[in-house]
Amino acid sequence: MIKLSAKEEEVMEFIWQLGECTPRDVFMLYEEPRPLINGIQNAFQSLERKGYLAHRQQGRGYVYWPIVEKRAYGRTKLGSFIDRYFDGSCLSVVSEFVHEERLTEAELMQFLADLMKNEK
Repeated sequence: MIKLSAKEEEVMEFIWQLGECTPRDVFMLYEEPRPLINGIQNAFQSLERKGYLAHRQQGRGYVYWPIVEKRAYGRTKLGSFIDRYFDGSCLSVVSEFVHEERLTEAELMQFLADLMKNEK
């Protein structure tokens, strides 16, 4: 997947939330002061060029929809994050979650039990 800018990610979050939408639909989700509609339209065009969106004509404008699932994008981002900040070690990430008490020992043990059960 081609990397997205922060602005493109922000727009993509709204698109995933809405599903099929127009740049104006996304524009309306922003709080005041809203960004310029042209900036949002440019983000849509860039996202389409990068393979994240498809479109069809509707009236004088276009309706867009995501062709990359949010979860798939998240997996890519997660892999990059683990590579960059944890030297590619998923175990280091899990250890950090346990250390920061975001993952309990009981949850970890349940995950391992489920994993062992699914391997059989």
